[in-house]
This record gives sequence, structure tokens and C-alpha cells, in this order.
Amino acid sequence: MICLLFPLLSKDIASTLTDEQAVDEYLKSQSSEYFDLLYKRYSPKIFGKCVSLLKDEARAEDATQEIFMKIILNLSKFSGKSKFSTWIYSITYNYCIDVIRRKKKDLSVLVDDIANTHDKADDDVNEKFLLEMNVRRLKVVLDKIPVTDKSILLMKYQDQMSIKEIGEVMAKSESAIKMKIKRAKQKCQKTHSAIFKDD
Repeated sequence: MICLLFPLLSKDIASTLTDEQAVDEYLKSQSSEYFDLLYKRYSPKIFGKCVSLLKDEARAEDATQEIFMKIILNLSKFSGKSKFSTWIYSITYNYCIDVIRRKKKDLSVLVDDIANTHDKADDDVNEKFLLEMNVRRLKVVLDKIPVTDKSILLMKYQDQMSIKEIGEVMAKSESAIKMKIKRAKQKCQKTHSAIFKDD
């Protein structure tokens, strides 16, 4: 586990530093207090994402530590082209998907959607359906659909990430992301209908 080796920066300085400034200062000085600041800001969010994708708190704790090791080892590769939070989410997402691939051999992760295929279903999947779905039912449905579909819906609706940011995380074009979101919503709606068909 990564520990705080030095006292954190004063609260005033810590609150005014952007993520990018903290990265720059860490790379210049190698002083762990700057990395500790980033750890404090992002470890709860990363842990939450890991729990959501891996569905196991112990595995999520281990994954969070592994992800932070990857972050510290690759911090010099952060180019600033995207937001730091997007870069971290990308590492988190890819790590969790790799874990799921190895542990569960989830074929839905291995097979990419064909972005250019046009579904016969109506292009405008009703977002109101997703937004008004009972929270308990939504959790059940999200656990039943493929992990890539679950991830993309969480990025869009829970994290309120833009299409561009989701594209950066998943290394896909914006048009491919729009198609993936549409298909994920369709799967969500069909899964809900199948599970709760008596309603």
C-alpha cells in the first residue's frame, strides 16, 4: 500500500494546485507529497470504479493499489492532451477489463462492436427509460449486461463524461462511442424487460 511519507502540503496550497500542476511538481522534485495529494484526490474514485466493475471489495482494494503503482510508474507519460482525471480513468478501466478478461474470460470484452453496422432499431433509444428506472432494478440490469456496456453507461450517466472523453478512455472515435452508447442502452432496456417482464 502506498503510504504518506511526508506531511501533506498545507491545505491552502493543496486546494489551489491543479492535478496537472501537482504532476509537474512531482516530476520536477520527485517529492512524494505531490503524489500523495493526487492519491488523496483520486483513490476513493478509483476504488469506487473498481468495485463497480469487479464487484468485489477485496479485489477492488488490490486493484486500486496496482493502478496507483501503474500511475506512478507512468506519470512521466502523461502528456496533458486530455484531463488528468480522464487519463486516470483510462488506466483504471483498462486494468479492470484486463482482470475481467483473465478471471472470467468475458467474451463480450474481447469482441468489439462493429461501429459501422446500422441497427434496425430506432436511433433514438429513450433515455427517459434509463433515467427513471428504479435504482435497485438498474443495479440488477447493469450487472447482467456485458461489462463494456455497463462501463460506457456509467461513464456517460454517472461520471457525466463527454463523448470525446469516453472516446479517449476507450481509444475509439466519437462516432463509435455514440453507437456503443446506443447499443448499451438498447441492451439495458431489453434486459430490464426480460428480467421484470411481469410488470
